[in-house]
Amino acid sequence: MASDTSKRSSYFLITPMAAIFAVFLVIPLLTIVVVSFWDYDEYRILPDFILENYSYLLGSSVTWSIYLNTLKYAALTWVFTLLIGFTVAYFLAFHVRSLTWQIVLFMLCTIPFWTSNIIRMISWIPFLGRNGLLNSALINMGIVDQPLEFLLFSDFAVVLADVHLYTLFMVVPIFNSMMRIDRSLIEAARDAGASGFETLKSVIVPLSKPGIAIGSIFVITVVMGDFITVRLMSGGQSASVGLQISNEIGLLQYPAAAASAVVLLITVLLIVTGLLRLVDIRKEL
Repeated sequence: MASDTSKRSSYFLITPMAAIFAVFLVIPLLTIVVVSFWDYDEYRILPDFILENYSYLLGSSVTWSIYLNTLKYAALTWVFTLLIGFTVAYFLAFHVRSLTWQIVLFMLCTIPFWTSNIIRMISWIPFLGRNGLLNSALINMGIVDQPLEFLLFSDFAVVLADVHLYTLFMVVPIFNSMMRIDRSLIEAARDAGASGFETLKSVIVPLSKPGIAIGSIFVITVVMGDFITVRLMSGGQSASVGLQISNEIGLLQYPAAAASAVVLLITVLLIVTGLLRLVDIRKEL
């Protein structure tokens, strides 16, 4: 009897969360999958079951080019956010001894999040523009003779904005992993004669892998679906999967957009699954 009561209590406890999960995640995803098989024309969406949306999407060379471009953005952003995030987290965890200063410096890292993403992106335009602050400074110092064209409305600008926007997503989980490292392990490595680099490579990095994996998942998933950054910072000269979906929605091609969303979701899930197979992030949970 006690066992049955315990089971019923467990069901009651998980029912609200399961209902929220179903309403806000499962049902919308199923709706997107269903709509992805519908037909459409210039004026209507026609409930049906066709495969043309997927065959056209996967059979188009433009699609593969857009996916490669999106993966390029995700890979470059991941590399730079990892380097910056790991460095910042390492400094906060091992070189700032005072808890008060750790909190203060960590709060400073969150200041950019006090404003809108769009405002932070737009702020780069007067800095990187042809007649912007950076080009003017380089010309005045005699470093260049003419403005650098690649700084704005280019892949460089897109990656720079992404790194600016999402580095904190890498800092937080890595910092959390580093704060859990037993300092006696580092002392033992030093006592064994390990240099600072050897300690970093053999102790700190392996024990920080769960945080690196979580940060990587955050950054890659956000960049793969991003479209505003690509639209604004490339000046419409580049494309991404998210931007493609946005354009299809703007043209009222909802079944095509749904098919693109399903393929993007599968791609991201494959990437996340690969990361989870490499690192056990349950250590962080």
